[in-house]
Amino acid sequence: MKDTQKSAKSTTAKGTREVFTDEERAAIKERVRETKAAADKADGESAVLAKIAEMREPDRAMGKRLHAVIKASAPSLSPKLWYGMPAYAKDGKVVCFFQAAEKFKTRYATFGFSDEAHLDEGTMWPNAFAVTKLTAADEARVGALVKKAVS
Repeated sequence: MKDTQKSAKSTTAKGTREVFTDEERAAIKERVRETKAAADKADGESAVLAKIAEMREPDRAMGKRLHAVIKASAPSLSPKLWYGMPAYAKDGKVVCFFQAAEKFKTRYATFGFSDEAHLDEGTMWPNAFAVTKLTAADEARVGALVKKAVS
């Protein structure tokens, strides 16, 4: 049975407090570096491509394909790093992102949308997808979702 990772709790004289896992601390540190880089007007595309290049397979291949599909489907989106993940923003606000399986040691990668995405359908709709492999049909679906998200 695979262990699920949860934030640890520690007890102090004043009570119980949340303690971040190593992966959560690393994501926070990456976010601080990203914020500083953004302040320095770092090139988001280069940063995203470098992050994808660091990924292990099959996440690297999926990251490259998603990057190409997103750029082709919504050229108005700007690539940027967001909590150490490739993300794509409109007017500085993240619309969608790709989380490698390795990021939090999960069994699948995730392609997700933020609340900035215009995907609303009734009272409930998906905003993230588990991804183990990208087929041509999956790429077409991602392209359509990204187009809808920025509409």
